Amino acid sequence: MPKHEAYISSASNPRVKEWAKLTERKYREREGKFLLEGIHLVKEALLAEWPLLYVVYDAGFGVPEELAAWAEDGTEGPGVSGGASWVPVSPEVIAKCSQAETPQPVFAVAEKRPLAADKLFDAEAGLVAVLDGVQDPGNVGTIVRSAAACGATAVVLGKGTADLYNAKTLRATMGALFHVPVVEADLAELLPEARERGMAVVGTSLQAARSCYDFDFRRGVWLAFGSEGGGLSDAVSSLVEENVIIPMTGRAESLNVAMAATVLLFEAQRQRMG
Repeated sequence: MPKHEAYISSASNPRVKEWAKLTERKYREREGKFLLEGIHLVKEALLAEWPLLYVVYDAGFGVPEELAAWAEDGTEGPGVSGGASWVPVSPEVIAKCSQAETPQPVFAVAEKRPLAADKLFDAEAGLVAVLDGVQDPGNVGTIVRSAAACGATAVVLGKGTADLYNAKTLRATMGALFHVPVVEADLAELLPEARERGMAVVGTSLQAARSCYDFDFRRGVWLAFGSEGGGLSDAVSSLVEENVIIPMTGRAESLNVAMAATVLLFEAQRQRMG
């Protein structure tokens, strides 16, 4: 049965202070936990049986209807670590733990569940999106969402990339992070290993001669995407086996990194389904 705890009114409550610290990256990394704000993300986490420690809701509104099945009898609940504790709180507590301008009446405290880097090589013909210094949370979240949608093996976040567990990034994933493994890694170490294991490390370039539609994505492929302003770093560029170009018959200088990633991921899916 779900665990229901006593009402918390004060934003100075010690537990609330611990939750609020998770709005900062250093505490998320230290504690191995993060916050999920809003009904949609919390519901997606519950559906995916993600380990949630607490589901915290505004007592004035009650448990949102969309989450009631988990709170009432747990028959559809996560069944992970005994399930989450459900905690009614005041609006002041919600506001203290929210990073949104208009806080939603529910949030959850979730445990990180990262994939070990060596697990990336379990799939013989894996499809991995590699992000090298992609700084915009919206772009990172969108790429994670596209990777999940096309059945990618994983997403790898290199140094300088926006934090996956930032509230803006999480919102942009629309819950997709629960459906595709995400790894934080040193690309200078990981990409050489990928190449040694027979994976093709592929980048994009406006100067490339080969169209992405002429590339064989049916083998193991790691797609590398660089920062919005500078593209791939020199260190990662030196590890790319081949660059491809996305043909554009209209008038545009280039594509946004999330758009480019989506085009290539779905081209890989199309070939693999053929």
